[in-house]
Amino acid sequence: MTELSFIPEPYLKKLDKGSVAWRSPSNIALVKYWGKYGEQLPKNASISFTLSNCYTKTTLWFEKRTTEVSEYEIELYLDGKREESFEPKILKFFERIKRYLPFLHDYRFRIKTSNSFPHSSGIASSASGMSAIALCLLKMEREMQPGMTEEYFNEKASFLARLGSGSACRSIEGPLVVWGEHPEIEGSSNLFGIKFPYAVHENFRNYQDTILLVDKGEKQVSSTLGHDLMHDHPFAKQRFEQAKDNLSRLLPVLKDGDLSIFIEIVESEALSLHAMMLTSTPYFILMKPNTLEIINRIWNYRKEKTSKVCFTLDAGANVHVLYPEIEKEAILDFIKKELVHFCKNGEFIEDHTGLGSIEL
Repeated sequence: MTELSFIPEPYLKKLDKGSVAWRSPSNIALVKYWGKYGEQLPKNASISFTLSNCYTKTTLWFEKRTTEVSEYEIELYLDGKREESFEPKILKFFERIKRYLPFLHDYRFRIKTSNSFPHSSGIASSASGMSAIALCLLKMEREMQPGMTEEYFNEKASFLARLGSGSACRSIEGPLVVWGEHPEIEGSSNLFGIKFPYAVHENFRNYQDTILLVDKGEKQVSSTLGHDLMHDHPFAKQRFEQAKDNLSRLLPVLKDGDLSIFIEIVESEALSLHAMMLTSTPYFILMKPNTLEIINRIWNYRKEKTSKVCFTLDAGANVHVLYPEIEKEAILDFIKKELVHFCKNGEFIEDHTGLGSIEL
């Protein structure tokens, strides 16, 4: 499969106007992707849990234009309010994907979107948001090109979403998605994410992720800038090898259900991600004091209770508390008694693994 595989044949049908809508989830990486090359291609393979309750709902209205103009016509509304500051990102996305969706210049678009979680707070809002838009656009193409298979639809949706936000390609399917070529994972690709192709132990069924909202503000350094700083990072090569090795180590864990090794890999990956930020030039810190307090309390609880709870972090201060469903009642009690005080306004989100995007 190459980029050329996603350039469509001439369309068999035409659309005048209408609307499409999708709900697309966020995801949380277990083995992290940090560093890219080319056009949104990953320097190392990653694997993520697809979430369920953290999602973006997007409705795309389209209308055929009667005159030919070079500019795209896009209006974006977030939670009912026009957000012109977000529109340049969508325009950039359209420029990247116009080769693969040649109808984009033929329509004017109005996009209405809303998140079930705070924007720009370390939950992957770009992943859910860009994947939802990609799915809406591809739904238009499927109506113009009947006969598109479900497999091709998912691959192209992931491919397009990646061009908007790298991690967005992992939000199409679930509950486990791999993105990036890895020699031990059949079908893995840098071009799009794939559903994890092997059997997974029942220990990981409906795995829980309670997200502690330590900081709901804008990040001081964007993920895009963070990725760019990996180009000249003194430890970049070692980091990419570490991620590859950790994904190799994770494969038998997912099969056999060894939660102790799972914890070791996942927490190491989270801390390695932030270590890259601490040692880049310029260096930066996205964790907050409360992030570290939560981590230490999770470690103490796990030792005292012989629990299988662990944490991971995305590119932000919020803490994803991961644990098997069998521990849900005990861990939620622990969170409410010991960790909620370190959350902004005491807020947290209860989530778990999901099956991917849903057409509305």
